[in-house]
Amino acid sequence: MPRRHGVWDRPCRNYHHGSDVTEVQSLAVSSGLVIPQPSRAIVRCVRTGIPGDGSPCRSVSATLCPVRIATWNVNSVKQRVPRLLPWLEQRQPDVVCLQETKLSDEAFEDLLGTALRARGYDIAVHGEARWNGVAILSRVGLEDVVAGLDGAPGFPEPEARAVSATCGGIRMTSVYVPNGRAPDSEHYHYKLAWLAALREAVASGPDAAIVCGDMNIAPTDADVFDPEAYIGQTHVTPPEREALTQLQAQGLHDVVRERWPDKRVFTYWDYRAGMFHQDLGMRIDLVLATEPVAKRVRAAWVDRHARKGTAPSDHAPVIVDLDEAPDGDIGPVVPPPSSARPPRRGSFKLPQAPD
Repeated sequence: MPRRHGVWDRPCRNYHHGSDVTEVQSLAVSSGLVIPQPSRAIVRCVRTGIPGDGSPCRSVSATLCPVRIATWNVNSVKQRVPRLLPWLEQRQPDVVCLQETKLSDEAFEDLLGTALRARGYDIAVHGEARWNGVAILSRVGLEDVVAGLDGAPGFPEPEARAVSATCGGIRMTSVYVPNGRAPDSEHYHYKLAWLAALREAVASGPDAAIVCGDMNIAPTDADVFDPEAYIGQTHVTPPEREALTQLQAQGLHDVVRERWPDKRVFTYWDYRAGMFHQDLGMRIDLVLATEPVAKRVRAAWVDRHARKGTAPSDHAPVIVDLDEAPDGDIGPVVPPPSSARPPRRGSFKLPQAPD
C-alpha cells in the first residue's frame, strides 16, 4: 500500500545567490560543466510562486503560473551530486522528478536535504538502500505526498518505483518502471502488471496531472536508433508498447513527441561502445500530461548537455515549460548531436545482445 507523508509547515524561503555560488562553481568545474547566467529571475516564494514575500507557505492547488518541469533518471543520486546541483543552478526547474536515486529516504535527506532546501526545494522521496528509488523536488508546493502505487505488484516485495505529490496545482507522479530484463521472463510479466496498476491509478486521478520518468519503453520504432538492433530485446516488444498505449489512453499526451513528431529524439544512451557519441540511443524517458496541462506546454526538449562531460548519468533530463518558455521553444535536443546520420539498419549490434 502507498504511504502518505505530511507536509512541512514553515515560512517560505527565497532562492537566491549567496553562499551556495562557490559550492556550485566548484562542483561545475570538477564536472567539466559551464554554468551560464540563469535565463530568468530566480527569486521566488517556494509554495506560492510570489517573489520574495516571505509569507507562510500555503496551498497552491488552484494556482496556474509558469512552471518548468523536468524528469531525470540520475542512475545513483550519490554519484550524480556533482552534476545535479550545478544543473539545478543552470536550468532552474521548478519541479524535478528523479529516478534511480538508489538511496534510502534517510540517506537522501542526509546527502541532499540541506543543499536542496537552500535552493528553495521541498522534497518527497521514496527510496531503497541500493536499487530503484524516486523523488520529487518542488519549489511551487508539495502537497498530499504518496509514496508507492496502490495495487502495484512486488518482485516479490514492493519496490520504490513511484512517488506522487501535488505541485503548483498539478498532480505529479515520478515513476521508474521495471526494466523487464528479458521478454517473457518473470520480471517482464512483473513490468506489465506494474504498468497495469499505474494505468488504474491514472484513470482515477485528477484532471491536471503529469506522469513522468523512466518508462523503460520506447513508444515506437522512431524512438530507437535502429529497430533491427532491438529484435529480441525488451523495451520494444508489442505487449510493452500496448501497455504504454493503454496508459496514454487515460488521457495522457506524450508532450515531447507531440511537439516534435518527425524528429530524432533520444533520452538514453548505453555507456558502452561509444553509443552516446554516435547518437545510438532510445527515447524511454517520457513526460505524459493530461489535456489541461498539455495545452499549457510552450517548450519540450531533451537536455543532452547534461549527458556530456565527466561522470554523467546514462540518461539525459527532459524539460517541459508550461505557460512560458524562458529559453524559447528550443529543442528537441539541446545541443543537437554532431553525428546526426543514423547508421545503416542492421549494421550495429547492441552490447548486451547475445553472440
